[in-house]
Amino acid sequence: MSAGQIAALIAAGAFVLLVVLLAIPLIKLGRTLDEATIAIRKTHEGSAPLLLHADKTITHVNTQLQRVDGITTNARAVTGNVSALTSLFTATMGGPLVKTAALSYGLSKAIKARRASKEAGGGRRKRRGSR
Repeated sequence: MSAGQIAALIAAGAFVLLVVLLAIPLIKLGRTLDEATIAIRKTHEGSAPLLLHADKTITHVNTQLQRVDGITTNARAVTGNVSALTSLFTATMGGPLVKTAALSYGLSKAIKARRASKEAGGGRRKRRGSR
């Protein structure tokens, strides 16, 4: 064996060692890709029932929102009716009630003033024209 053949054998051995060392990470990368493929497949299979249940949930929520919309429409109508009734009551009875309250307040003040003047004057009444 010549020196060139020995060098070629050493080079071939180094190349085989390099291939073996590079094959280990490639095999591990292949296993990682297989696991990732399996995980994606399971996620895809599990997402179908989830989306089906989400569709049912959204349908149920839409039904409830329609009911709430009906309730708010009725509440708006009741609010309008109460507002109209209040305006009607204020327009019809407001003036006379204010006048009655003012009259009772005035009579109360007059009665109190008369009592105060009777107590201060000793109960004597003065007539208009007399001195």
